[in-house]
Amino acid sequence: MKKSRFTESQIIKAVKDHESGRDVNELCRELGIHRGTFYLWKKKYGGIEVQELKRLKELEEENRKLKQMYAELALDNKILKDVLG
Repeated sequence: MKKSRFTESQIIKAVKDHESGRDVNELCRELGIHRGTFYLWKKKYGGIEVQELKRLKELEEENRKLKQMYAELALDNKILKDVLG
């Protein structure tokens, strides 16, 4: 996946600028992006604060770790059942 030139906080700031009444064309020209890109950002980051975004990232990381733990335990359980069976 291609890495964005913009951080998520910069994207949120751009969306907030639009919500405060700034023109989309002006924002896109200033940032050097296509209108479609801006509207994808708006769809994904609209209504999110920077603090909420940080919390979301923390929760995603915790979820990833829990899934990894589950996968390891499920594999151990399967191995033990095979040995006992």
